[in-house]
Amino acid sequence: MPVDVRSWRGSAAGFHARSVPEPAARALWVFEVDRPALVLGSSQPLAHVDADACAAAGVEIVRRRSGGGAVLLRPGEVVWFDVIVPRDVLAAAGVVDDVAASMVWFGRHVADALGGLGVEATVHDGPMVRPPWSGHVCFAGLGPGECSTATGKLVGISQRRTRGAARFQCAVHTRWAPHELVALLARPLPTGELPGVATVPADVAADVSAVVADELA
Repeated sequence: MPVDVRSWRGSAAGFHARSVPEPAARALWVFEVDRPALVLGSSQPLAHVDADACAAAGVEIVRRRSGGGAVLLRPGEVVWFDVIVPRDVLAAAGVVDDVAASMVWFGRHVADALGGLGVEATVHDGPMVRPPWSGHVCFAGLGPGECSTATGKLVGISQRRTRGAARFQCAVHTRWAPHELVALLARPLPTGELPGVATVPADVAADVSAVVADELA
């Protein structure tokens, strides 16, 4: 079946608020932020954020509905795409009732897409890895299905479920500037070194979403 591909540009808050239509159909949503945003996990304390620093830097503070730590989105520095997978597709893959298994199943599609574009990535198929920074910074942790290279985590993936589908939200950095993110966080900060993050050229990151959509068609 064909995949409905749509692109938007706007605020991170507006895109996170979008709902999955019912009945759900296979879809690829590609989104570009038009302003900087610090996106917090659903249960991340607002106390992790230095609101004054965000205001001074012109960074919008947004909360998403999935878990994890903060992600700093800047125009042109992160490729963000959501893939809508209907329940019947998950059922056919045998992962409809297992969120972790569905994440690994989806992550393998992402890794295959990366491999076809010349980027070798490993899919994490174990439990959540939570180093000290992971509660503050999303890309410091590693969850089921997420993809990494020798440099660090490459593709962040979260999942939101509706009655009829799974919405896999993916982010790939084309530029990683940890000092800019850390400058927006409130003190005290976690101890230890912030884990590395892998990046890819913008054209490769943009092509990943299209290849994944083709694989799931």
